[in-house]
Amino acid sequence: MQALTRLRHRRTLAALGIAAASAVGVSACEPGADGLSSVAVAMTTDQTGTRALERAGVDVQWMSCTSTVGEERGKGTAKSTPSAPDFATVTCEGETKDGKDIRIDGKVTDERDGRCVRGDLTAKVAGRTVFQANVLGNCNAASPTTTSPDRPTVTVTVTTTVTAGPPGK
Repeated sequence: MQALTRLRHRRTLAALGIAAASAVGVSACEPGADGLSSVAVAMTTDQTGTRALERAGVDVQWMSCTSTVGEERGKGTAKSTPSAPDFATVTCEGETKDGKDIRIDGKVTDERDGRCVRGDLTAKVAGRTVFQANVLGNCNAASPTTTSPDRPTVTVTVTTTVTAGPPGK
């Protein structure tokens, strides 16, 4: 009977952990006050950066981007909402098909529905600068949601794996 109670307790804790992870995952997808979202910035930079590198003749094997939304401090500029983030830092790492390191770094000030990012971005392959850009993608393209309402949408899912040992251990 005690073993069954412990198993139920562990299952309850596991369920609470999954619920907490889901809440964190959902809040990570929420845009900042000016619309910047670290998830959207990372995904859009990954996609548009890969396309830009490929147009420049780089054979991209893989690339992964991370982003952090933050505030510009010490600029002395007035904003309507002082706590609203006005940029996101982004770092992408990857590899070419022949094993050279790829890196894209910079600051993004605007992201448009997966179509483009604006800011100050630099891409390097094996330490050599391939491009410096203020815009990646096509910011003038129509929003995917307005051009095709039946178009599939991207859903970010957070998955947490919880392993519970046998009762009593």
